[in-house]
Amino acid sequence: MDYVYSVITILAGCGVFLLGFKLLSDNMEKLAGNSLKRLFNKTSDKKLVGVGLGAAATAVVQSSAITTVMVIGFVNTGIMSLKQAATIIMGANIGTTITAQIVALQAFNLNVFFMALAFIGMAMNMFSKKDKVRLAGIALAGLGIVFVGLDVMSGAMEGEKIHAALKSVLSKATNPFFLLFIGVAFTALIQSSSAVTTIVIAMAMQGLIVGGGGNAVLYVILGSNIGSCVTALISSIGTSVNARRASIIHLLFNVIGTAIFTIILLIFPQFQQRTFERWFASPETQIAMFHTFFNVVCTCLFLPFTSGLVKLARLIVPDAKAEEKSEEEYGAKFVYMDKRFLNSPALAISQLKKETFRMADMAMASLATAFNGFIRRDISTVEMVAANNEQIADLSKSISDYLVKVSAAGPSLDDEKKISALHNNVGDIVRISELADNLTKYTRKTITDNLTFSPVVGTKLTEMYALLQEQYSLVKRIVLMKEYDIMHESDETEDRVDNMRRCLIADHIERMQRGECNAENNPVFINLVSNLERVGDHLNYVAHSVDGFAA
Repeated sequence: MDYVYSVITILAGCGVFLLGFKLLSDNMEKLAGNSLKRLFNKTSDKKLVGVGLGAAATAVVQSSAITTVMVIGFVNTGIMSLKQAATIIMGANIGTTITAQIVALQAFNLNVFFMALAFIGMAMNMFSKKDKVRLAGIALAGLGIVFVGLDVMSGAMEGEKIHAALKSVLSKATNPFFLLFIGVAFTALIQSSSAVTTIVIAMAMQGLIVGGGGNAVLYVILGSNIGSCVTALISSIGTSVNARRASIIHLLFNVIGTAIFTIILLIFPQFQQRTFERWFASPETQIAMFHTFFNVVCTCLFLPFTSGLVKLARLIVPDAKAEEKSEEEYGAKFVYMDKRFLNSPALAISQLKKETFRMADMAMASLATAFNGFIRRDISTVEMVAANNEQIADLSKSISDYLVKVSAAGPSLDDEKKISALHNNVGDIVRISELADNLTKYTRKTITDNLTFSPVVGTKLTEMYALLQEQYSLVKRIVLMKEYDIMHESDETEDRVDNMRRCLIADHIERMQRGECNAENNPVFINLVSNLERVGDHLNYVAHSVDGFAA
C-alpha cells in the first residue's frame, strides 16, 4: 500500500509541476509575445544575434518548445528565413537549460522562496486591474507551482521503501541506448525536456542513482533533448515546406548532437567522473551543468555550419509542387499571419497590421491602375481593377474573420481597442478599392461617349493623385513605423487634397462658362475629383487609427 501511495503522490506532484510549467509558459508567451516578435523581425543574418535572441526568448518563456513553435510560425509566413530560424533554434536550446539551473538552486535552500511566488503571483492577479500585471502574476504563480510540484515529488521519494524500489529499478537500466530511449520517450510524452531534467535532478537530490552511476544519467539527459523536438514536429503539420524544414533543423541539431556525445560517452566511460563530478560538488548541479554544456557545445559546433543544416533540411523536405503555384493564385491568402499566433493576441494584432497594409498596397495598386487607365483612356484596366478588387474582398474577409478569432482568444482591453481599430482600417481600405472601381466606370463612359479633356486637366489630376501617393506613404510610416510625430504632415497633405478638389471644380466651372469645356464632361470630371478626394479622407481615417494603438 505504501508503494501505491508513493506512486500516486509522485504522479500528483508531476501533475502539479506540469500545471505550473504550463501556466508559466502560456502567460509569459502572452506577456512577451509581441516583444519577441519585434526581436525576431529585427534579426539579421548575424548568427550570434540569432542565438542570443533565441536563448533570451526561451529563458523568458521557460520553454524551447514555445520559442521553436513561434519560429516555425514566422517561417511559415515568410517573415523569417531558414538561416535565421536555425540560429534562433540553437539559442532556444541553450535558453531552455535555465530551468534546470533554477531547480539546481534548491541545493541552496531556495525552494521555499520560489514556492512563495505562487501566493505572490495570485495576489497580483486578484488585486491588480492592469492586464499585464495580472498576466505577470499568473506567470509568477506558475513558477511557484513548479517548485511546489517538485517538492511533492521529492517528498514522495524520501520514504525508505520507495527509495529502495526506485533505486533497484534504475540500477537495472544500465544499457546506454535504453536510457536514451527513456529520455526520448518521457520527454515526448510530457513535451518538455526541462521537465524531464528537473525530475531527474529531484531524484538525484534524494540520492537515487540512474543506471548504477557514471555516465548513465547523462544518456537520459541526451535523450530528453531529442524528445523535445516532438512539439515542434507536431506544430509543423500542415504548414509550408520551409516551416517543416525549420522543425527538421531542430531535430537534426539534437539528433546529431546526441549522437556525437553518445559516442564520446561510450568511448570514455569515466567522462562524468573526470569532469562534472570533479568540477561540481552536488549531483543536481552536475546534471544541470551537463544539460547546459551539451547545448552550448552543440551550438558552437553547428553554428559555423548553419547553411549546411539548411541544405540538409531541404534534402529531407524537398519542394512540393503544390507550393510552386503562381503568386496570383495565392494573392488573397495570408502572408504575415498564421493560426499559431491566435494564442498570443498581441502578436496576432501586430502581424495583422502588416497584413492589413498588404491589403492597402493592393487597394492603392488598384487606384493607380484605374487612374492611369483614365488618363491613357485604356479600357483594359477595367478588368484588371475588377480582378484585383476580388482578391482585396477575399483578403478583407479573411482578416475580419481572423480578428473575430483573436477577440475570442481573450485579449486584453488594450488589445480589444486595437482589434476595433483594425476592423475600421479594413473597412476604409475596402472603400478605397471601391473608389478605384468607380474610376474605371468614368474611364468606360469617357471612351463610350467619346469625351475629351484639355491637357491642363490631365496635369492637375496627376498632381492630385501624386498628393494621395504622398499621403499614403506618410500613413504607412505613422501606423507601421509608429512615427506619430509626422501625423500633422498627413493631416496637412489631406487638407491639400481637399483644397485641390475645390480648386479643380472651380476651375472647371470657369472653363465651362468660357466655353472651353463641354458640359457633357461635367458629371465625369466632378465625380472623378470627388472620388479622389474621398480616397484622401479614408487614408486619413487609417492614419488616425493609431489612437486605438496608444501604448
